[in-house]
Amino acid sequence: MSVVETIKEQIENNAILLYMKGTPRFPQCGFSSRAVEAVMSCGERFAFVNILENPDIRSELPKYANWPTFPQLWINGELVGGCDIICDMAASGELKEMIVAASKDDEGESA
Repeated sequence: MSVVETIKEQIENNAILLYMKGTPRFPQCGFSSRAVEAVMSCGERFAFVNILENPDIRSELPKYANWPTFPQLWINGELVGGCDIICDMAASGELKEMIVAASKDDEGESA
């Protein structure tokens, strides 16, 4: 499977997916730390990919997404954005609405 196919599969198979540096419990940069904190504050489960452990994804995802930086939040197969967008949406309440809706959609599909 190519790296792009792997990325597509990850995005398709996870309603809420955060590509980040490090892990939610141990973020490896300030932007990833702020982003994961915002996503975690929504109270729903989400998937993540530590791009520091996946150099092929780290190099290919910016081209695939047409978004040059990390973290990247994907909800229901759509790129939401990076740290600033995630934090702005969290502050307005929009992020929680999107994440809760995606989580409910995801539960419905697996039931």
